[in-house]
Amino acid sequence: MKAALDEAAEAGRLGEIPIGAVVVRNGEIIASAHNLTETLKDPTAHAEMLAIRKAAGVLGGWRLTGCDMYVTIEPCSMCAGALVWSRIENLYIGAMDPKAGACGSVFDIVRSDRLNHRIDVHTGIMEEECRKAVRDFFSGLREKKKLNRRKENNEEG
Repeated sequence: MKAALDEAAEAGRLGEIPIGAVVVRNGEIIASAHNLTETLKDPTAHAEMLAIRKAAGVLGGWRLTGCDMYVTIEPCSMCAGALVWSRIENLYIGAMDPKAGACGSVFDIVRSDRLNHRIDVHTGIMEEECRKAVRDFFSGLREKKKLNRRKENNEEG
């Protein structure tokens, strides 16, 4: 999870929502990524999606059997679906997302018995650190908005 948090920090430095993901196989990180939706202007450029693509490239195929993913924030429905289709075996989540999470919060796609693959989910891994990264990012955005409004009001007055 520490490596996923490092990826999240890089996303934050780029002005992206600070979420990081790593794919591990046989105890070794084979792929890592962070959110790049704003940078790439791509709504699918979530950390999980990018890490899955990299891992598939490393392994030479789309089936990531024998692989685990560590992600700082609970994946959304798009990412949860990709995790199922890629056959990730274990998913380690830092903090849950009660507004958009699809691995137990809003939905539980990764453990649905209606799909052909289910993922073992483990939550609360370095939870406070993962939650703090996102909380601090959005707090900083709100502060910037306040400062910009004050600046606009002073220029108008």
